[in-house]
Amino acid sequence: MDVFIEPIGKLINQFSKLPGVGKKTAQRYAYKIISMSEAEAREFAACIVNCKQRVKYCKICGNFTENDVCDICRSRDKSTICVVKEPKDVIAMEKLHEYKGVYHVLHGVISPMDGVGPNDIRIKELLARLDDGVKEVIMATNPDVEGEATAMYIARLIKPLGVNVTRLAHGIPVGGELEYTDEVTLSRALIERKQI
Repeated sequence: MDVFIEPIGKLINQFSKLPGVGKKTAQRYAYKIISMSEAEAREFAACIVNCKQRVKYCKICGNFTENDVCDICRSRDKSTICVVKEPKDVIAMEKLHEYKGVYHVLHGVISPMDGVGPNDIRIKELLARLDDGVKEVIMATNPDVEGEATAMYIARLIKPLGVNVTRLAHGIPVGGELEYTDEVTLSRALIERKQI
């Protein structure tokens, strides 16, 4: 016998499909929806539908946009391309207010264990952009095995074209303590040390 009546059970099931949402969190979300006024619930549902209908991928970089080409691709310096795994990584970079170039979203990384090869992510699209006066490609994939493998694979394809390929530095976070830093991060910080 189900503990929840059907409408609540279905709502909990839908929320639990979201990443990082377990059954208890899904239940809290469902109860919150039930406690909303009908107008609030309709507005919430309309926002989801509106977002799904209006948001698409930029034809150039693959980031989220409402138009065919995103604002960043239309207005920024195209001589530098920062390559990221997902659209949420663009947001992380933009929060810095430091980077003035454009992006390229791969929509994944090479991961043979998950059956994802080079042809399954947007590498061909990146290579097609390189004849447009690009001087530097910054590899900003995650510093994990898949992110490193993807960065190295793409770098091997781009270097013969005469485009400078760089990688975001990795190391000890500001305010971090050596004693609590894992060996991989500490090793990377040592290798990528800079003269002061």
